[in-house]
Amino acid sequence: MELLKQIPQVDKLTSDDFFIGLNQSMLNKIARDKIEILREDILSGSVKKIDIYVLKEAIKIKYEQLLSSSLKPLINATGVILHTNMGRSLISKEILEKASKVICNYSNLEYNQDKGCRGERYEHVSKHLKTLLDVEDVLVVNNNAAAVFLILNTFAKEQEVVVSRGELVEIGGSFRIPDVMRQSAAVLHEVGATNKTKLQDYKNAINENSAMLMKVHQSNFTIEGFSEDVDFEDIQRLALQHGLLDYYDLGSGYVAPLPYNLSNNELPLAEILKKSPSLISFSGDKLFASVQAGIIVGKKEFIDALKKNQLLRMLRVDKITLSILEETLKAYLEEKYDLIPTLKMLFSDTEALRQRAQKMQSSLKIEACEVIESITVMGGGTLPNREFPSIALHIKGKASSLERDFRKKGVIGRIEEDRFLLDIRTVLEDNEVELLEIINEIVK
Repeated sequence: MELLKQIPQVDKLTSDDFFIGLNQSMLNKIARDKIEILREDILSGSVKKIDIYVLKEAIKIKYEQLLSSSLKPLINATGVILHTNMGRSLISKEILEKASKVICNYSNLEYNQDKGCRGERYEHVSKHLKTLLDVEDVLVVNNNAAAVFLILNTFAKEQEVVVSRGELVEIGGSFRIPDVMRQSAAVLHEVGATNKTKLQDYKNAINENSAMLMKVHQSNFTIEGFSEDVDFEDIQRLALQHGLLDYYDLGSGYVAPLPYNLSNNELPLAEILKKSPSLISFSGDKLFASVQAGIIVGKKEFIDALKKNQLLRMLRVDKITLSILEETLKAYLEEKYDLIPTLKMLFSDTEALRQRAQKMQSSLKIEACEVIESITVMGGGTLPNREFPSIALHIKGKASSLERDFRKKGVIGRIEEDRFLLDIRTVLEDNEVELLEIINEIVK
């Protein structure tokens, strides 16, 4: 066909000044793909004329799409501070800048500078964590699921782990405690009923194949009404009497006292560790408000045993995680909570939030929105069913349409009682100007 002869050669097409400054090898690959599609369209009769400019535009658009970032910043206006789908805890620019001095250089990650020999990467956060939490030893792995797996595999391989039936939880991503136990080669021995477990249930379950008594925080749900569970302190005492390991998968641990009475029924790490448990583990990016990590703390003899497990190499954290975690720990030790965005957002009182909302409202069409009181939750599988107050901008209009329009602009709000809300608690102050521009663009 005559039209096929008009298809340009790849090299000639991509050497055009239209593509100046772009990577030639990437362009050639994209151009070959686009030309092949063009050839098929000509043969099928769907294309009657070749437009070189349109072809070049298509190649350039594809080139830019390939180089665009998949991960993009969003403005979280849902009010949910630890939003799992949006990355949970935030890292402040100040902490990241301090950590970058190590991240962007060679470092003593596994080099003992004093002795001039190989060192251990976990020593770098060890002293800060031990000082902050007043424990014998610590170990950091890549998330709390890894911590659970490593502990079970190290101490209960082909042996029984006694757990309350009401604590066999499933959290996000279909992470189920029974499945993790099975993969770790530990044997699950569930006791009690879904709503009630007594200390006697644990006692009755102990046998010659028992290795561990384990408590699991219920994470993202609560059992109300006719219910009962066993305090970890009682489980710990029973384990000691029978020479077993006691382990608390806390899921999310916190240091600083929580506002809005959120500490009720949620013990801080200091209270749990005061009883000197064998081992506990928790996530670094939940209420601890740092990077994704699984933090294991407890008695040195057990931490030493975990370090000898060959699986640890697959679960270890890198210099980026350790550097940021170390800077977060230093902020904790100095009680500089303003450097920890998750805590800063949580500690913000509603009057301060109201003032921010009213200031934003004054820059908008007064009829387009109103400042209202709202209720939010912590999220991230923490503080289940615990609500606390917040302040939101109610953007007037059809809620579903507004939600879609704002989402397309990278602003994630929430719909409540058929109203579209932008909750100010999770809107960073640095994002306020951008958010105002987006509101003015959408609400006309």
